[in-house]
Amino acid sequence: MAEPTKILVIDDEVAIRRFLRASLDPKHYDLLEAGDGASGMRTAASENPSVLLLDLGLPDMDGIDVVRKLREWSQVPVIVLSARGQERDKVAALDAGADDYLTKPFGIGELMARIRVAVRHARPESEKSEPVFEAKNLRVDILHRRVYSFDQEVHLTPTEYKLLLHLIRHAGKVLTHRQLLNEVWGPAYAEENHYLRVYMGQLRHKLEANPAQPQLIINEAGVGYRLNVD
Repeated sequence: MAEPTKILVIDDEVAIRRFLRASLDPKHYDLLEAGDGASGMRTAASENPSVLLLDLGLPDMDGIDVVRKLREWSQVPVIVLSARGQERDKVAALDAGADDYLTKPFGIGELMARIRVAVRHARPESEKSEPVFEAKNLRVDILHRRVYSFDQEVHLTPTEYKLLLHLIRHAGKVLTHRQLLNEVWGPAYAEENHYLRVYMGQLRHKLEANPAQPQLIINEAGVGYRLNVD
């Protein structure tokens, strides 16, 4: 029998921790709890969780600082759970190194989907080096650089393919505009958001059944994009 997935929640709201404990099946999830950033980081260091659920409004430090400190020594996937719904807060958390962001109140179904993606993201690289990526209608033969949508081969430009490959490498994770621009075009283009709008539009027209209602490449308004794998 597989070991339960270890999840650490750092949140000073007792009600949220109680809700998560009641919602997560103990046969599949081992929930660890911390009420502030300092004790949360100590628990992360000692328990090595698979996923970390983090509130931004902690009593001893800002959650974004927790992310920055964690990223100095750990790559544990971090899902931010916060009442802060402003775009700037989401962007700041993701740019600091968080992997995903849910605004309170959130549904347990959506949280579970995000946790499943985070667990897959946490697998060792040796387990993720599959030559073919598949999600929904998309299939990408990475070894031969061939892209298929609804079993029909699609021809992408080099930039479109580079952008898609970066989304695939972080499938399920929200990537900010700045992260994508830095990776695909370079630091000099970090503020050129119109590049992303144009190329994401082109990718959607080639890969989505209905580009006006995308199911694969999801726009996180004002924040960035996510390749949907659920």
